[in-house]
Amino acid sequence: MRPIRLAIVDDDPLVRAGLRILVGGSPDIEVVAEAGDGAEAVVAADAHWPDVILMDIRMPRVDGLVATRRIRSRGGAPQVIVLTTFDVDEYVLEALRGGASGFLLKDTPPREILAAVRSVAAGAGTLSPSVIRRLIDHVADPAAGTRCASARARLSELTDREREVAVLVGHGRSNAEIAADLQLSLPTVKGHVSRLLSRLDLNNRVQIALLVHDAELL
Repeated sequence: MRPIRLAIVDDDPLVRAGLRILVGGSPDIEVVAEAGDGAEAVVAADAHWPDVILMDIRMPRVDGLVATRRIRSRGGAPQVIVLTTFDVDEYVLEALRGGASGFLLKDTPPREILAAVRSVAAGAGTLSPSVIRRLIDHVADPAAGTRCASARARLSELTDREREVAVLVGHGRSNAEIAADLQLSLPTVKGHVSRLLSRLDLNNRVQIALLVHDAELL
């Protein structure tokens, strides 16, 4: 199997260098591009076709929030993991709604960074429900009531089984765990998740979890 193609986007050259050194010790991950801001990230995504992008939020010119939306809006887009300092970045939740598959704190242990890259490359998100709750606790959100009504309206269009699967995704269950909980086959669960993404016009499991949270079903 070919290595996971990784792009690193951060306006701090030392951060980029540190991440490149970290990845250099893993034969299954290859850094194919670096960028110093969101505009360069969009260009790098088009030119190098990474599987995963580690994306800083606060950068000059074009920030990581805008870059994530632009990159994830395209067909065959790479997965995006947002890099954040958490206590100062107010837009992480919006980045996730824009298509990011998860986030990492910049002081995350190296082993966990590599594990997150592998997880996202395999199609899984990197957010647990507890992390989502911590994020929401730190983000001022005056539109929560409006989003709740909107989320419930969208989920009401699903079948009962699809809503059950969506809620379990929101609780951080894997496909195998959902299959065991609902006594379904693994291919059936995968089919339900694929239909959820299509019917709800979402990019990944993290966005399903956020929609379920917005509907106050967690």
